[in-house]
Amino acid sequence: MSHPELLRLRDSIDNIDAALIHLLAERFKCTQAVGEFKATHSLPPADPAREGAQIARLRRLAEDAKLDPDFAEKFLGFIVKEVIRHHEAIAKAGRAV
Repeated sequence: MSHPELLRLRDSIDNIDAALIHLLAERFKCTQAVGEFKATHSLPPADPAREGAQIARLRRLAEDAKLDPDFAEKFLGFIVKEVIRHHEAIAKAGRAV
């Protein structure tokens, strides 16, 4: 049987994980709209200048939050890569119409 304190901590982790999933879902709803806008206006799926600024911003936020900035950058990189993949698919679908 697990210790009550361990169960309490794990419950907190589970709640945070659920919040992260919901936040990511909201983020992807917004980036979906961005992808549609880009496709409609013939803009490229990726925006390296924006991505660079976001990485720098996230690294600063991570440092302020006492989180490893390298981890934060990898995390954002993973998300941005997925967003670009979605934007490319949206653009491709628009060209196919």
